[in-house]
Amino acid sequence: MSFVNLNDIRVSYDGKQNILEHLNISMEKGELVSLLGPSGCGKTTTLRVIAGLITPNDGSFVLDDEEMVKVPVHKRNFGMVFQSYALFPHLTIAENVAFGLKLRKISKAEMDKKVNEMLAVCGLEELGSRYPKQLSGGQRQRVALARALVIEPKLLLLDEPLSNLDAKLRVQMRIEIKRLQQQLGITTVFVTHDQEECFSISDKVAVMNNGVIEQYDTPEMIYRYPKTKFVANFIGFENFFAMEQVAGKEYRSGEAIFETTYEQAPAKELVATIRPDDIEIASTEEKNIVNGQVEVRTFLGKSYQYEVTTALGKFLVNGNDKQIYETGEKITLTFPKEKIILLENK
Repeated sequence: MSFVNLNDIRVSYDGKQNILEHLNISMEKGELVSLLGPSGCGKTTTLRVIAGLITPNDGSFVLDDEEMVKVPVHKRNFGMVFQSYALFPHLTIAENVAFGLKLRKISKAEMDKKVNEMLAVCGLEELGSRYPKQLSGGQRQRVALARALVIEPKLLLLDEPLSNLDAKLRVQMRIEIKRLQQQLGITTVFVTHDQEECFSISDKVAVMNNGVIEQYDTPEMIYRYPKTKFVANFIGFENFFAMEQVAGKEYRSGEAIFETTYEQAPAKELVATIRPDDIEIASTEEKNIVNGQVEVRTFLGKSYQYEVTTALGKFLVNGNDKQIYETGEKITLTFPKEKIILLENK
């Protein structure tokens, strides 16, 4: 059995509408798993179930072979970092970090040793005597992490911990979080709505929609092979068109015939998608081509993006600066078979 197992979790606040429905996640020890999705999809509710702040209506939560649903929050030994950091303004940085240890009533000598070690690990060794108001946002984030980690938790729970930081600092801090997580080998659950942030640090990602996990896999697999239209749309695919299987690896959309890498259709109701970078302009092929007309041209710096109207709908296509197409120009688009992704249409 995996180190963490959420089995058939259901949460309903009013007894009618489920916030989480038949949710299943398994995590190996030392993994960093992200819950990714838009606002209201259930990712924070899932984290609160794990933390013990919400008791599920149905299902089980097993950690290291121990059923946790009935275990109170203060006995779970989990570290949690909130979006707001939740530091105590009247305590020094060292006192903030020591707070969890103080509740456990360990000796002062051991407490001081653990605090000093954790301050060093988090790059805060010179700041122990300062107060939160004297620190930058990134430093306060490190303090919150140090306070969560110093108790040597079985699980580290991070709820949108970087959302209050500016873009450059977010990148620095997500690298720092991954470094600390790997260095300490701690199993971590990370909640975010930011795809880039999530993919950059996660071992596994659960993409959530309306209380259901639509795909649970490695970042690489989700990026390259999304399973549903929702997942593809959420992670940045922009071109979608209807598709039906003809025979074997051959499919049809409107009057166009496409050869794909799919011998078996992944669902009865299909939709195809392809990234703007993967569509080629101009072709001598007989299959996988669609004729269209450039409606809008946008300069992207190193390349141009075209909005092309076709019989299958509008497509966004990225082209290089060696051949520039004008608005109103008729062009032929080629869809490489290995770049076409077939999805369940939901």
